[in-house]
Amino acid sequence: MIIFPILILVSLLLYIYYKVMIIRSKDSLTQQYLNSKSKIFLGSFIFFFGINQYVFYQTKISLFIGILFILIGISQSRLGWKASKHYQAEYQKQQASPQS
Repeated sequence: MIIFPILILVSLLLYIYYKVMIIRSKDSLTQQYLNSKSKIFLGSFIFFFGINQYVFYQTKISLFIGILFILIGISQSRLGWKASKHYQAEYQKQQASPQS
């Protein structure tokens, strides 16, 4: 199963990309938005890593650890998704309001 290592690598690279973009940004709202996007990819990294470990080892202990990683990854991605939607709406409000 070559698909899971590819998904793990892609999500890790996107996580690092968004973390670097946070450092490059000066606006705090943009930083919060980029941090929420990075949480989504961190969650997907943990999720796919948990699945990959069970597929690779197929033991009871790897099943329990894999389930734990899957649950942590889902919750991290869900929280990042909610925060991303919130900050995206805040950013649109900021763009719509007149600048003074």
